[in-house]
Amino acid sequence: MIEIGAMIAGGGILFVGGWLLSEFYRKQNVGKASTHASEILREAEAEAEKSKNDILLRAKEERYRLRENLEREYHERESTLEELDQTLLQKEKALKEQEEALAVKDRDLQNREQELGKMRENQEKLQNELKQIIKVQNEKLETITQMPLEEAKEMLLANIEKDTRLEGAKISKIIIEEAKENAVREAKNVITKVIEKVASDHTTETTVAVVNLESDEMKGRIIGRDGRNIKAFENLTGVKIIVDDTPEAVVLSSFDPVKREIARMALDKLIKGGKISPQRVEEVVRKCEKEIEQMIWKAGTDSLKELGLRDVHPEMIKVLGRLKYRTSYGQNVLNHSKEVAFLCGAMAAELGFDIKLAKRAGLFHDIGKAVSQDSDSTHTQLGVELAQKYKEHPVVINAIASHHEDEAKDNPISVLVSAADSISGSRPGARRETLEIYVRRIESLEKLADSFPGVSKAFAISAGREIRVIVEPQKVSDEEAFLMSAEIAKKIQAEMEYPGHIKVTVIRETRSVQTT
Repeated sequence: MIEIGAMIAGGGILFVGGWLLSEFYRKQNVGKASTHASEILREAEAEAEKSKNDILLRAKEERYRLRENLEREYHERESTLEELDQTLLQKEKALKEQEEALAVKDRDLQNREQELGKMRENQEKLQNELKQIIKVQNEKLETITQMPLEEAKEMLLANIEKDTRLEGAKISKIIIEEAKENAVREAKNVITKVIEKVASDHTTETTVAVVNLESDEMKGRIIGRDGRNIKAFENLTGVKIIVDDTPEAVVLSSFDPVKREIARMALDKLIKGGKISPQRVEEVVRKCEKEIEQMIWKAGTDSLKELGLRDVHPEMIKVLGRLKYRTSYGQNVLNHSKEVAFLCGAMAAELGFDIKLAKRAGLFHDIGKAVSQDSDSTHTQLGVELAQKYKEHPVVINAIASHHEDEAKDNPISVLVSAADSISGSRPGARRETLEIYVRRIESLEKLADSFPGVSKAFAISAGREIRVIVEPQKVSDEEAFLMSAEIAKKIQAEMEYPGHIKVTVIRETRSVQTT
C-alpha cells in the first residue's frame, strides 16, 4: 500500500512537474511569437508608409502633367480661335468688298440696259427708215430697168458673182504661178538628177508563151494516144496547151506567169528529150518546178543585193522573185519595182530622207501583184496583207496602201513612192497599150474638153498626156481661160482613168489678118 501510495505520489509529482514545464515553454513561445508579430507589424507599417508616400508622389506628378497638358491645350485652342477670328474678319472684309463691287456692277448694268433700250429704239427707227429707202430705191430700180425686182436682183448677183470669180481668178493665178515656179524648179532639179541615175530595160510578156517545134509531127507526140500526154501535162501544170494550125509551134496559155514558165520549160525539155509519156511528163514537170523555185529565190535575193537591202523575211523574198514572171501593161513588174526603188532612193538622197527605207518601200510597193491572180482582192490590199504578215516597216505598209490613192499618205516616203511609180510607168516605152484603148482615151479627152462653153477646138497630143484647148477670145477672157484649165483638169481627174499625168493647156489668142 505504501508503495502504491508512493507511486501515486510520484506520478502526481511528475504530472505537476510536466505541466509546469510545458506551461513554461508555452509562455516562452508566446513571448517570441508576440515579439515576431510586433516586428512584422512594424515592417508592414513602414512598407505601408513608403507605399503611401510613393502613391502620393505619383499622384502629384500625374496632377502636374495633366495640368500642363490642359494648359497647353488651352493655349492651342486660344491660338486657333484667334486665327479663326482673323480669317472670319478677312472673309467679312472680302464679302463687303464683293458686295460693293456687285453694287457698282449692278448700277453699270442698269445704265447699260437703259442705253441698250435707247439703242434698240434708234435701231428700230433706222430699220424702218432703211426699209422705206429700200422700197423707194426698188421702185426707182423697177422704173429704170423696166423689169421685175427679182429679175433685177438675179442679174445683179450674177454680175457680182462673175466679177468676184474673175478677181479671185486673178489672185489665185498669181499665187499658183508663184507656187508653181518654186515647186517646179525644185521638182525638176530632183527628178532630173534621179532620172540620170536610173535606166532600166523592160521585157514584153503576155498571158501566152509560144514553144517552137522542130516539125509538126511533134504535135501528135505532145497530144499522145487518146490525148493522154496533153491531159497529163495540163493537169500537172495547170496550163492550157493550144495546138492549132500554127506551123511548127504550140501556144501555152495561163494567167499565172509562174505556172506558164514552168510549163514552157517542161515542154521544151520534153521536146528536146524526144520521149513524151505521162510518167515522163510528171518527172520533167516536178524537176522544172524545183528549178523555177530556185530561180525565183535567186531573182528575189539578187534584187535585194542590187539595192543593198537586208533583213527581209524569206517568204517575202520568194514573193518578190515571182514578180520576175509578172507583167503589167507590158512592163515587167520586178524590173518596174526595182526602178521605182532606185528612183525613191535617189529622191530620198536628194531630200535627206532614209535612203534604205525609201528603196524598201519602192521595191515592195507592187508586191501584191505576185499573188493577185489567185485572189479577188486588189494588189494593194494583198500587198498590205503580205507586208503586215511578215512584219514590214509601217512606212512600207503605208506606201503599198497609198501608192494608188486607196489610203492617205502619212509620211514623205509614201509620196516619193507614188511619184516614182508614176515616173516609171509613164516613161515612154515603159508600158504597152492596145490601139483601141489608146484611141478611146484620146477621143474621151477631146470630147470632155469640147463640152466646156467657149471652146473652139481641143486636141490631145503627146500620146494623150497633154490636151490643148483653143477657146474663142470673144467669149472667154484671160482669167476665164485660167479657170477653165483648172476645171478641165478636175473633170479629167474625176471622170477618167489614165496612167501618169495629163497636162491641160488652154490657148486664147486674137489674130488680125489683112490681105493686100
